[in-house]
Amino acid sequence: MAVFYHSTRDINKNKITASQAILQGLSPDGGLYVPDRIPTIDFALTELANMSYQELAFKVLRLFLTDFSEIELHDCITAAYGKNFDDPAIAPLVFHDGAFYLELFHGPTIAFKDIALQLLPHLMTTAAQKNHSHKKVLILTATSGDTGKAAMAGFANVPNTKIIVFYPQAGVSPIQERQMLTQEESNTYVFGINGNFDRAQTNVKNIFNDQAFKQQLANLNYQLSSANSINIGRLFPQIVYYFYAYGQLLAKQQLISGQPVNFSVPTGNFGDILAGYYAKKMGLPITHLICASNKNKVLTDFFQTGIYDKNRPFYVTSSPSMDILVSSNLERLLFYLTGSDPVMTADLMQQLQQTGAYKITPAMQAALAKDFSAGYADESATSHEIAHVFKASRTAIDPHTAVASHVARRFKDTNGQPMIIVSTASPFKFPKVVLSAITDNKAGQLQDLTDLQQLRQILKVPYPSTIKQLLEKQPQERQILEPNQMQTAILKVID
Repeated sequence: MAVFYHSTRDINKNKITASQAILQGLSPDGGLYVPDRIPTIDFALTELANMSYQELAFKVLRLFLTDFSEIELHDCITAAYGKNFDDPAIAPLVFHDGAFYLELFHGPTIAFKDIALQLLPHLMTTAAQKNHSHKKVLILTATSGDTGKAAMAGFANVPNTKIIVFYPQAGVSPIQERQMLTQEESNTYVFGINGNFDRAQTNVKNIFNDQAFKQQLANLNYQLSSANSINIGRLFPQIVYYFYAYGQLLAKQQLISGQPVNFSVPTGNFGDILAGYYAKKMGLPITHLICASNKNKVLTDFFQTGIYDKNRPFYVTSSPSMDILVSSNLERLLFYLTGSDPVMTADLMQQLQQTGAYKITPAMQAALAKDFSAGYADESATSHEIAHVFKASRTAIDPHTAVASHVARRFKDTNGQPMIIVSTASPFKFPKVVLSAITDNKAGQLQDLTDLQQLRQILKVPYPSTIKQLLEKQPQERQILEPNQMQTAILKVID
């Protein structure tokens, strides 16, 4: 049965196909595309134990991308998941100190964004062919750290495509910035923005909603799209690894089929944990999705009070990919909590834009509590969690994973269900933070690039290949913009 897509804000619920939604990225009315129904899995959970990542990706994604042929989808998946990942499992599940960690950092940029962003370019080029689009595709993406490099790596040298990434120039780690500045392909561009991620993301959304500017681009033969998780082609591939984690537990005989599990997910823009919500609605037995935040705990407060309020101090933390006060993908969850009411969803989003806050109803808050729990870790707790896991298992985790691990450790589960912590980045991406936690050195005394070697010596593991390449390349000169200069920069890129 075909699945179609409509905007969270469209009262008429005008439907488009999956390939059209992937090409557009964001709805013209500013809303996010959601499926007209959430399909349930048509395979037994017991089958998960014997599926490869590629096989499972096909079985899950074919339920959502129903206008892609089997051959098209197989070809996209085969091209996305291969030797570009340093572990044939793609997303291996490992055990440390009483919990399972789902390692999502074995792709080319050693962050979880690779799982979706190695696939999205293939989905997008196929979508363009299916819709007979002759326009060039211009990908605009705001990043809080990892999406930028992963998106540029995914779209590098893709024909008839340019990608422009905007990042908060003082809000990413030195390794993250260097990764973006060493991307060499001629169709990739990156700009630092004066301001935090929320300013960059808001301006990118405003550009998508600026019909006059979009027409100007159309006159130049360009169509806008996005590589952020506002794009269903970025969001839905993330559903796969929730099922895959469950399958690995079955294969390890750590649970029996049908037994529930919990996931603790480091959360910023709400895409990763929303993928877990979709997995649960599709039939994966998840009891709690634990939303783990850093010091910018706007989501923790929302889950605990029912009030979303971005009017608060913004903190630059050691887990920069979570330094976000406006979580875009939360709009999709709100849509479901309202009973799929586009008018109410649009009203909440308007309140957020006008006042910086909104409050959901008690009934919505009660529905929220059925699927989600929440907690946060400040900077001290994050550092202590890295040290704790290292002392217990001689394994290093990155600060984002540490946030999820800390919150999971404090989660009260009286049923003894397996806990899976979503591990989103390699510790080599944040050597300053990791070394500061596991040694006597203080962060201010460390230099990110030179201390990579020290971290490798302590962990006694080789560098990921991306780190090797990073040390060999010279970064391009930083280009810093004010947010109001973004449109001008875009026009220069496509000129």
